[in-house]
Amino acid sequence: MKISVITINFNNAEGLQKTIESVVNQKNALIEYLVIDGGSTDRSVELIEEHSGKIAYYVSEKDSGVYDAMNKGIKASTGDYLIFLNSGDVFVSEDVIAEAVKVGFETDLVSGNMIYNNNGERRNWIPADQLTFSLFYFTGIPHPSTFIKRTLFDIVGLYDENLTIISDWKFFILAACKHSCSYQHIHKFISEFSEDGMSSAPENIPTILKEREQVINDHFSAFMPDYEELWAAKKQLRKLRYTIKIKKFFGIR
Repeated sequence: MKISVITINFNNAEGLQKTIESVVNQKNALIEYLVIDGGSTDRSVELIEEHSGKIAYYVSEKDSGVYDAMNKGIKASTGDYLIFLNSGDVFVSEDVIAEAVKVGFETDLVSGNMIYNNNGERRNWIPADQLTFSLFYFTGIPHPSTFIKRTLFDIVGLYDENLTIISDWKFFILAACKHSCSYQHIHKFISEFSEDGMSSAPENIPTILKEREQVINDHFSAFMPDYEELWAAKKQLRKLRYTIKIKKFFGIR
């Protein structure tokens, strides 16, 4: 089975070097590596050319944004599964792809665990074992540690280039909640995500929320009132259970 690893980059030579080394040093796995650069003016292109012997495809040209670049990578790829490891992100070990594939990929989406790295402070993201609308309403699954079956892009479509930050989230929620894609969570750490991109910047939170609301309204508006009512009832139930526990603890009737 061939895994296409796609890296997008723009003027992040330092991060790109770490990412390239992380990919080309993978052992015992059939990997197709693609690097999509947005016309960088730093050392990025030089780094790509230095490793061109291990890069199946690369391009350096102006694009209209991160999802335009990702879509270029998808169109140029030929792997059975795709994973996006953008500049600054790394795989957790040199055999992580081989070890992940050994588990057996039988579904449309295969999510592994991910490490957030915020200037050396690390925390883990362990994806859910089951995909639900409630999960995506509040969080999602980690893009840099999720393997996507290539044929799923034929069903769901490419990333929405009209969105600036959450198009990968949109792809996943449509795949799971609209197209009922198959999914598995493998209990292995796959990648380490560098929290210095636009999706992690606090000033972008309003845009993220606005874009998410737009997706929900466009695709799931019919059952949102029922969902919000159910969620409010669940919160009340949790509050009631907590009150009962407190009363029992203190012997209050």
